[in-house]
Amino acid sequence: MSKENDSANRHYSRRDLLKTTVLAAGGATLAGLGACAKPHEMSVEMSIETEKPTHNMQLSLAAYSMRDALTSGQMDLFQFIDWCAEMDLQGTELTSYYFKKDFDNQYLHDLKLRAFRQGVTISGTAIGNNFCLPNGPERDAQLALTRKWIDNAAELTAPHIRIFAGQAPDGVELKTAIGWAADGIKESLDYAAQRGIVLGLENHGGITAKVEDHLAICDMVGEHPWFGINLDTGNYRTKPYEELELAAPRSVNVQIKVEVADENGNGVPADLARVRDILVKANYKGWVALEYEAAEDPKVAIPRYMKELKKLYLG
Repeated sequence: MSKENDSANRHYSRRDLLKTTVLAAGGATLAGLGACAKPHEMSVEMSIETEKPTHNMQLSLAAYSMRDALTSGQMDLFQFIDWCAEMDLQGTELTSYYFKKDFDNQYLHDLKLRAFRQGVTISGTAIGNNFCLPNGPERDAQLALTRKWIDNAAELTAPHIRIFAGQAPDGVELKTAIGWAADGIKESLDYAAQRGIVLGLENHGGITAKVEDHLAICDMVGEHPWFGINLDTGNYRTKPYEELELAAPRSVNVQIKVEVADENGNGVPADLARVRDILVKANYKGWVALEYEAAEDPKVAIPRYMKELKKLYLG
């Protein structure tokens, strides 16, 4: 074999190899089928089935899914990372609420090392800040909290932080609260850019409960390479799928819920395939983290849902 042919063979793509295998298998099968099917029709159909349903999307699990165990001490974040690895997940999302008290950088490095050793990427973290505040000490404290977690994320090598807008105080007009939230984000973005951390504004009730208000905050912030939407697929309450379609193109991180709200605001099973199709249509690329909040025991339900998500996103 010439060097040129040897080099070409080494550069066969996985897709080419799959198609070659499928064609061979299809030919063998057709030998026993007679004229029941045409070879080219079967080879095309079978090769399509090998296609990955999404492109550049990866699955993670939000620690908030195990909030009861993490709050009670039955599980810590190291064990949570281990569990994500046991389920053969690509990522683990470490919610800030469950970090040990008064931790230091060594603790963050230990978490990073555990994830590395387990072959799991820390896909991001999440804070519960409130930017719906006027100028003053409380607002300054929220800005400081955000900067602190930008630093923590950098130490973890976590690329993304889920942030909140907050809840408008009594007597404050929505327009004013939206302006406060946008200003808080803008004041945080330069520091986030310096540390290489993306901030994603979640639709988490409050002034982001409706997609138009959520997007209005983003519009006031303006386009920024280190900012976008943390899209929670279960948090819009009016017409969830239509609202998801509007927000998806701006998403930098996605948190999947297994339920959405019906016309009465009650939780009903989500059409997970429809959610995936919305993300594909929006050309979303990045992490898709299951954030489980349904009533069934999460230790039982999560592995089952992760299997379903793997089929939907990874093929």
